[in-house]
Amino acid sequence: MNTALAAFLLAFPALFSIVNPPGAAFIFNDVAAGYSASDRMRLANRVGLYSLIVMLVALWGGAYVLNFFGISLAALRLAGGAVVALRAWDLLSAPERQEARKQEQAEGPHGPVEDIAFFPLTLPFTTGPGTIAVAVALGAGRPDTAPLWFFAGVSAAALAIALVVWLCYRSADRVGSMIGASARRTVARLSAFLLLCIGAQIIITGVQDVAVTLR
Repeated sequence: MNTALAAFLLAFPALFSIVNPPGAAFIFNDVAAGYSASDRMRLANRVGLYSLIVMLVALWGGAYVLNFFGISLAALRLAGGAVVALRAWDLLSAPERQEARKQEQAEGPHGPVEDIAFFPLTLPFTTGPGTIAVAVALGAGRPDTAPLWFFAGVSAAALAIALVVWLCYRSADRVGSMIGASARRTVARLSAFLLLCIGAQIIITGVQDVAVTLR
């Protein structure tokens, strides 16, 4: 049980920082503006479900993909940590540019909800490469003792993130009317700094893994 709790407390902030549901909700609100209220709810439901599936697949199956291609956990941590840190630095330096890029990816013709729910709103808009890299690193770092409890904890974190995405997207129109552009940029920068720290920690762990193998 302690292993599951520790895994949850590790995975939830890592995934939350890179997914950033509150920040993404503002862009979702703009993208879904042309849909009816019922279609917006259906779209939020589908994106929440698809986001959960993407994270669970990366958490549970990512390590097997690494083994198949002969990629070590240390290499993943170094590369994944660098990607996360660079993305966080870019977001920290210019959150407006990142927000505009995400909105450009998500925008497109207003077709049926089913046509845009997975691509591009789920992938790469909500759970993009950065989220997948973090989830794979978390899953590959499972402990030798009580691995099932560990996966229960990280899976619960993925479920919690998906629920937050669902809630934020469903209430995106109300949240957008309450929070202004200045507050949105502040939240984005705070999330980016936390994400930068997470990326640095992943890199440090990778360096430690390499140092152990060289002894």
